[in-house]
Order: sequence, then C-alpha cells, then structure tokens
Amino acid sequence: MTISKEQIIKYFKSGIKEKKDFKIGIEHEKFLFDSKNNKRIDYSKVKEMFSALNEFGWSPIKEGKNIVGLNKGGKNITLEPGNQIELSGEKLNNIHEACAESYDYLFELKQVTKKLNIKIVSTGFDPISKLDEIPNNPKQRYELMTKDMPLGGELSLDMMYRTCGTQLNIDYFSEEDFFKKFKIVNSIVPISIALFANSSIVEKKKSNYLSYRSKVWQNTSRGGLPKLFFENLNFEKYADFIIDFPILFIQDKQNYLSGNKYTFKDFMNGKIGEIKNRLPTESDLSLHLSTIFTENRLKKYIELRSMDTCGWDCLCAGPAFFIGLLYGNLEEVYNLISSWDKDKIINAYLDAPQKGFNTQLMGKDLFYWASTLLEISRKGLDNRDILNKSGKNETLFLNHLQKVIDNKTTNADHMIDKFSKNEDLKDLYDK
Repeated sequence: MTISKEQIIKYFKSGIKEKKDFKIGIEHEKFLFDSKNNKRIDYSKVKEMFSALNEFGWSPIKEGKNIVGLNKGGKNITLEPGNQIELSGEKLNNIHEACAESYDYLFELKQVTKKLNIKIVSTGFDPISKLDEIPNNPKQRYELMTKDMPLGGELSLDMMYRTCGTQLNIDYFSEEDFFKKFKIVNSIVPISIALFANSSIVEKKKSNYLSYRSKVWQNTSRGGLPKLFFENLNFEKYADFIIDFPILFIQDKQNYLSGNKYTFKDFMNGKIGEIKNRLPTESDLSLHLSTIFTENRLKKYIELRSMDTCGWDCLCAGPAFFIGLLYGNLEEVYNLISSWDKDKIINAYLDAPQKGFNTQLMGKDLFYWASTLLEISRKGLDNRDILNKSGKNETLFLNHLQKVIDNKTTNADHMIDKFSKNEDLKDLYDK
C-alpha cells in the first residue's frame, strides 16, 4: 500500500485507544565505558556484551552479518551511534510494571558489565570523552547521518555520539485528547529540562550548563520545538508538517540511501530517481516519523523526549511525573497551561539548559512551575490509585523529584558537586 495524506491521517487515528487500554512505554539510554582506560567501549566490546546477554534469553538483531541489537519478547536493546545502548521496553499498564522491567534489565546488564570490566554512566551528556575519541559501529544508517546531519545543525554529531535521554511513550483516546496532551508536553518542555537536568560536566570540566544535552538538541538538525506545536494541532496539520519535512534517509531493500535532497512530499509524488521513483509504503512512513527529532513527536502514540538520562535511583521518576499529569489529571494541567504564550515558552526553552530553575516563564521561575506540576502529578497518581504488592500507589516514584524540589538541587547540581571535589572520573560511574 502506497501512502497518501489521507492514509497518514488514518495512520495517526489508528493509535486511538480506549482509556482502559492505555499503555506506558519507557526507553532509556546509557553510556558504556571500559573501566581500564575510561574510554567509551568499541564495537568489539559491544559484541562481547551482547553475546553475554544471550544467557538471559536475549536474541540477536542483525543488519547483514552484524549484530546491532537484541530482542526479548516485546523488549529491544538497540545500539546508538557512539555505542550507547538503549532499552525500548514493552508497552505496560502502569509505572510499577514499567519500573520492574527496568530493574530486571539493570540486573542482567550489571551481571554482564561486571564480567567484562564495563562501567555504566547515566547522564544526559558524556562527561568524559571528546567527540573524536568516540568509536562508531557498522550500522549503515549512522554512516549517512554522520555525513548529512551536521549540514542542518552544528551540534548534530554531539547529539548522535555524546547524548543519552529517557523517553516516554503515551496513548490518546481521541484527536482532541491527542491535541491536549501534545500541547501540554510541548508547553512544559522548559520545566522538564530544568527538573531532569543531568548533564553539567563536559570533557571533564563544568560546562556552565545544567542540561548540556538540551543545548545540543537545540542545535541539532531536525530538532527543536516548532511553533506549530502550540497551535490548535490536529492529525491533518501534523500530517502536513511531516509531508513537508525533509527525508533523512530512505531504505531501499537492505541499503540506506541519503534523502537530504528530498521532502516526504517528493517521495509521495514519485520524484526520487535513486529508487526508480517508487512510492512510499507504511514502513517508509514509520521510518520517516522516527527521524524527526523534535522535543516531542507523534507516531501512533506520543513520544516525550525532553528528559536527560538519570541514574537508576530516579529512572522511574520522569515517567511517573508525566503519567500523573497526562493520564491522571489532564484537565487540571491543561487549564494551567492553555493560556501560556508560545513565544514565552520558546524563550524559556532556550534559557532552561543554562539557567535551570532560575529561568522565567509567564512571570514565575521554573522552580515555581516544577513545584506546582509535581503536586498536580501527585494528585493524578493518587486518582489512578494503582497499587503494588505492598499496597503503595505510583506516587512512591515521585520521591526523587520531591527531594529535588525540597532541596532545590537537581542531578546536575549533584554532579557538579561530586565531580568538583576531587575530579575523579570514577565518581561519574553508576554505583
């Protein structure tokens, strides 16, 4: 089946679910270092690690002859450009389940990394390595991206090779529900950057940013926070947005070809000679949607992408925070943000990586908004009232964020403090 605008709209509509069927999907990335020399691991070490994970029931995902990831049930471990690894979890029912999944993965990963002298670093930006020190891997698409991405954003290679984030995937029950959720998640990106900042050290020095990762993403090709995202957005307008969006690459049988001369509209109009003017399929659409690197994006679900990766102690805090807002207390948070000015949001978005909680938005600082939203989220998780075996609801996962608010100190501040004392690289590794 070839793709028309109507079919793209239908694609987004096919993501609509009943509220009772809403799921939560978490993705998180990690840096891996060789503890013997404090350098990022190369592809040969990745293969050793993937091979060792087989004993926990993971199966290899291959591109040609090369192993580029692992699969187990509905979970995948994928390889990022600089050999960061990402867990894409199953779609689960609540934060208790999603967090248990992450901890099971952590247990397996720790067994393997310990044997292989690999250390994990859970930060938004590589605190140690220079760009030219980072090994690559044989995934074909990354070769094309390395060549084409810098043409549209000066820090694009830093994004590829030196960042790690945590993403959350959420559902919608109607087009209006999508619109409200999408407007919320884009409006609170500055607050998310400040609250989850965890990338203050760059090349073993203080960067003068709290979230250097966010600074990088603001200067990455195909990224940012388009003004369109604050308007009365519907599936048709999002379809127009992605149709006019340039293509990053095109999959042709087993090969990837650069698409940087074309938009998806050219593809739909049969104007790409390199692939004999064939028309796009749903698989081409899905690939295109996954290469739009805005702070949030739409597939058959909404993907939230503004959080720095953090340590295992706070991994579930970000997803719990957003689920409390978006699944538990949507109307209250929508009423709060619905009158915010988009230019002021974008200014706060540009300031937040450096100024953190001191950034101004609508006459208040982001600390005020983070505190306010945390309470709304807590009410939302109380409303959901989903209990674990010990009889506790999902609010327990907000404890880390409550400490951040109580002490007005983020992971980025802890990182500066910890590292500045003796500048020991070992202090940057996960304990």
